[in-house]
This record gives sequence, structure tokens and C-alpha cells, in this order.
Amino acid sequence: MAALVLGGCTLAFLAAVALFTLRDSGGVTAAPPPQAIPVVVTPRPLPTPVPPPVVQPPLQGMDYETAALVSIYEQVNPSVVNVTVLGHSGLTFPDGSTPEGLGPEDFLPISSGSGFVWDTQGHIVTNNHVVEGAEEVQVTFSDGTVAIAEVIGTDVDSDLAVLRIDPEGYNLVPVRLGRLEDVRVGMRVAAIGNPFGLAGTLTSGIVSALGRSIPARDRFSIPDSIQTDAAINPGNSGGPLLNERGEVIGVNAQIRSEVRSNSGVGFAIPVTIVERVVPALIEQGYYEHSYIGVSGGTLSPICADDLGVPKELRGAVIAEVLPNTPASRAGLRGGSEPSGTHYPSICPDMRGGDVIVAINDYPVTKFDDLLVYLQRYTSPGDTVTLTVWRDGEQVLIDVVLAARPTSIER
Repeated sequence: MAALVLGGCTLAFLAAVALFTLRDSGGVTAAPPPQAIPVVVTPRPLPTPVPPPVVQPPLQGMDYETAALVSIYEQVNPSVVNVTVLGHSGLTFPDGSTPEGLGPEDFLPISSGSGFVWDTQGHIVTNNHVVEGAEEVQVTFSDGTVAIAEVIGTDVDSDLAVLRIDPEGYNLVPVRLGRLEDVRVGMRVAAIGNPFGLAGTLTSGIVSALGRSIPARDRFSIPDSIQTDAAINPGNSGGPLLNERGEVIGVNAQIRSEVRSNSGVGFAIPVTIVERVVPALIEQGYYEHSYIGVSGGTLSPICADDLGVPKELRGAVIAEVLPNTPASRAGLRGGSEPSGTHYPSICPDMRGGDVIVAINDYPVTKFDDLLVYLQRYTSPGDTVTLTVWRDGEQVLIDVVLAARPTSIER
């Protein structure tokens, strides 16, 4: 079976592919709600068309795609760093002596990944799994200069971390952020990083898919992620995924592979998460994710008869409401009696659960729509209004969001 590799760390580990009950990777084509149960929602505004990036006429003998990649590399490579985790050697011979020139308290490289310069104050962004548990972190810039960095903030749920160096004397070139709304499947992208420790490596490809949910800790996931076929290998984690203008649209984090190396299926944490999490890590060292406390999936027409809902209904069906959560306090309902479904891998095995069709008038046609809205637009303490299909009618339910817990109570 293929596995998701935390593709950044040279000593990356395999994470088994599993279904997370707090996400749903399947997609269902949206359809209008049934006539008998109209759901009044505000349509999502269409993104403003963005003109294609203007690439300067290429030099003689150079095609436009080559010119674009050359431009990206020249702009962004000075911003990309090699992140090396150092640890105490603790190396001794059987007689208790240590190798010549090496003391037990000396630091040696343990693993490595990538990162990029966030600002001129010395902040550097990378993946949490690259620096998790690090005693010391070494940062190497494209010009060969080296600094020792302090880990000042981490967030395991988004797999992001922020390092800080003393900026004095260093030529710090911050990256520019792009907009996820401008990204389309098929667009050309590039990745710069340090695969297998090979500094300043550029690879390119396309956006293969958008809106992927990739595994995070426990049963949570990272929604809105970008899939790309640009080569991402161990050592690339924490490096930027870039659009044709050289703007960061994601942070490379995982690959799906049977051999712990590129198979053409890589994943990047989207810039919509990066631009929310990183400032909080700089300011306070942590980030709090909004939390409702339900598990479920996308409602498919094949499940309608078993669940007793119209086939035309679309939304996120709640299978379980976890105790002592915002959902339970607001009175949301999970499944309460056996559904008798013959398709347990598709349909909930319990019926009677609420179907969420909108959140703050934002249409919800699949479970990931709920996760994306919470991640992009809300914070703990906010009140959101859910439009819910229950017992044959619409119900509006206000839910006061909480911070995501460190463990799930069941």
C-alpha cells in the first residue's frame, strides 16, 4: 500500500494512509437543494480573473517556460534555506573514550529539511516535523553563510514552525505570498529546496489537484492542501511551492510513495493556512485552530434512503457529536439508530444525524467545505450559524467555536 511520507525530513517517517473521520476526501458535484426544502444561502463570489503572469521575452534560444523557471529561481533561491537539526553526539568507544576532536557535548547533524525567509527580522518558516524535538537548528543560506536558529513557535496541526536567527550581518530576502484563489489545476508550479541535502534544487510541474485533505495529528487533517507532480523528495519539506510569479502558494510537506521518494504525488500546505498560522507563531509561539467537535462525511444520494433524507440534498452529514464540545453544547445531533446501509464504506451506519448545508450562509456541499471555512475564516470564540437539515426541515443553530483540544474525548 502507498504511504504518505513527511517528505521534508531526510529521516522522514512513513504515515499510514487512513481515513480520518474528521475529513472526507471524496467529492460530490453540487446540485440545487430540493424544491420542498430550499436553503437560502449567499452564493460564493467568483474569484476575480487574474491576468496571466508577464514573462519577459526570453533570451535568444530560450523558450518562455525556461525563462519563467529561470526567473523564479533567481528571485526566490536567495530566500530558501537548508534547515539542519543538530543533536549531541554522545559518541564514545567501548573503553569510554571519545573520537579525536569530538566531545560528547558536541553537536552533529541528525536530519535536514528546507525553509524560507519570512521577513528581515530573522524569522524563517519550515515544517514542524522537520524541527520537532530539535536541540539545536542550523540554517544555511544560498550564499553559504550559516546561522544557529531558535525554534520560537510550532503548530503540529498545520505542520508549520517558525525559527529565528539574529539577522545582523545576514542578507535576508523575504518571500512574497501568492493567493490560493488564483491557483488553478494545470497551472505550472516550481519547488525549491534541499532534497537529500542537495541545496538549492529547483523542480517544476503543475498543480495536479486542489482542496486535498492530508493527515495531521490524531484524527485531524489539513484541508485545502495543494497536490503537485513537481518532484518532492526527503529534504524538500518546509520549502516553498511557487507560482509562475515566484510567489509562495504553499509549503511542501508530504509525498505519497511506496519508496520514500518522489512518485509524482506531493502535497503542500496552502498559503491560506500559512498566512494565518505564521504570524501567530511569531507573536505568541502557538496557534489555536477552531473546533466544533463532530465527525462525519459527505452526503451522497446513494445514502439518502437509508438516512431518510431527499436524494437531492447535499451537505456534510454528522455521524457523531463528541461530548463536551461546541457541537454538543449547541445541540447538534449525530446518528442515533442503525441505518441498515449495505454500503458502510460510503454511508453512515447510524441515521438521524444532522446534515449541515451552510455555515454563515456559505454553502456546504461536502464535509471538507466545513473544514475549509473553519480554517480560513474563523477563530476560537467566534459564533457561527449552521444551516442544518433535521427532521424534514431547515434549522438554524448557533455554535460558539472552541480551540482544538490536544486530545479527543470520546
